[in-house]
Amino acid sequence: MTATSHPTAVTHDVTNQAPPLTGHDAADDAVLTEGVRREGAAWHLDDLHRFGRLVGSEEARTWADQANRFEPELRTHDRYGNRIDEVDFHPAYHSLMTATVGAGAAGSAWADERPGAHVARAATFMVATMMEQGHMCPVSMTYAVIPALRRSPDLAKTYEPLLTSTVYDPGLRAPAQKRGLLAGMGMTEKQGGTDVRANTTSAVEQPDGSWRLRGHKWFTSAPMNDLFLVLAQAPGGLSCFLVPRVLPDGSRNTFRIQRLKDKLGNRSNASSEPEFDDTVAWLVGDEGKGVRTIIDMVTMTRLDCVLGSAGHIREALAQAVHHSRYRSVFGARLIDQPLMRNVLGDLGLESEAATTLGLRLAGAADRAQRGDTGERAFLRLATAVAKYWVCKRQPGIVAEALECLGGNGYDEASGMPRLYREAPLNGIWEGSGNVNALDMLRALAREPASLEAFRTEIEAASGADRRLDAAWRELKEQLVLTEDAPLRARRVIERAALVLQGSLLVRHAPAAVADAFCASRLGGDQGLAFGTLPPGTDFAALIERLPA
Repeated sequence: MTATSHPTAVTHDVTNQAPPLTGHDAADDAVLTEGVRREGAAWHLDDLHRFGRLVGSEEARTWADQANRFEPELRTHDRYGNRIDEVDFHPAYHSLMTATVGAGAAGSAWADERPGAHVARAATFMVATMMEQGHMCPVSMTYAVIPALRRSPDLAKTYEPLLTSTVYDPGLRAPAQKRGLLAGMGMTEKQGGTDVRANTTSAVEQPDGSWRLRGHKWFTSAPMNDLFLVLAQAPGGLSCFLVPRVLPDGSRNTFRIQRLKDKLGNRSNASSEPEFDDTVAWLVGDEGKGVRTIIDMVTMTRLDCVLGSAGHIREALAQAVHHSRYRSVFGARLIDQPLMRNVLGDLGLESEAATTLGLRLAGAADRAQRGDTGERAFLRLATAVAKYWVCKRQPGIVAEALECLGGNGYDEASGMPRLYREAPLNGIWEGSGNVNALDMLRALAREPASLEAFRTEIEAASGADRRLDAAWRELKEQLVLTEDAPLRARRVIERAALVLQGSLLVRHAPAAVADAFCASRLGGDQGLAFGTLPPGTDFAALIERLPA
């Protein structure tokens, strides 16, 4: 029968709906590619676009959905009652890991001598985050473990070649039998959390030079990784240890997984509570210097928090822009409606500022690894500032992007609820907002070179924008350490982040972007919600910078 004979049949025709955002290059983003060139990794762009096309495919979208719908499952024992402590993942998770590790987002940058290798890796990490967030946890920890492991050259010589591999080789086997390794960390315990000096896990040295650990960790992600850096109390104080899941002779190390965490988001990634009982370990770095050793790893994972949040923000924005380009209301496309242009332009400013800052940090990390002491000093303060602010902004930005889709964005099929559940994670992982604000104060007090490097970076834009200059003058006064500095720390770190982002955009972004950012973020002409940019803003230029 025809629709004419049965008029109600037309209600099943689907119109005015955006198609899925698939079949595109997720790396086709001017802000990203300009930053990669600027920070010295233009040689990576062809590979980045190749990976971007995979990330933007329908296949990758399916992997992301399946890996989160079919969550990891813990098997503590085999059918005969033997303790095995294994976690089973859906095949989609392994597909995600194969793609991302293969693209070089894990440890391979440490084995690449080309200038810009860490920038190339950072860009790949950001694009991979746009595909799915949970699997990035083991990827990040594998990248971050290498600086800490190098404090014990013998251990680094054994494990680093496999940690820098681009082969994802799952399963618990002796490291020498694998083509690639993944690493994790076990820092926190239930009685202390961030206060790792309250840890009670104990370490006893053995005649053969190894150690034995006993204790219970509270939040250890990716328990199927091959090795972990763990903090434990040795006779000489809190120390860092390498704990492999499988020992060199092929036997299983004691790593009893008590349970998997039931988390708000990050569902594809298994987070666990492991118990150590006569667990074999090797000392990394000096005894009693565990925090100093593992902070090398934490610094790099904090960088990844910034990169991951920037990528996550970009993906949420891309979904909002895509929907707005197809959806029509009141006789015009959403993206042509003045108020929606204000919202999208405002979100675009946040995204561009986060991406530009993240890549600047990656460039500093790359040059610091090559001996640039000024960049190392800049990284020390700027990482804490960026980690606080970009991760703190992420939940609000994602919520606003979801709202751009209306009811469609609240539907699980859109993928936006998954992005929303993931959004708070980076603000918590590797130190919550307070931890990073206080870390800024420590850097200011103990490492004055970091403030001087920060000053040099901001003043590179001196005289280019009066609002930026005024904000920097005010910030310099606020950076003076007074008795009430801890009370003011959040206010100061927020302003430091905005001034740093403003300096970067004034130097590197189109004039319309820099002007809108400085007017709204530094000049005080911004409302409490997004979409409150003032009249006179060049919205056409802002919209042009958004993901296609």
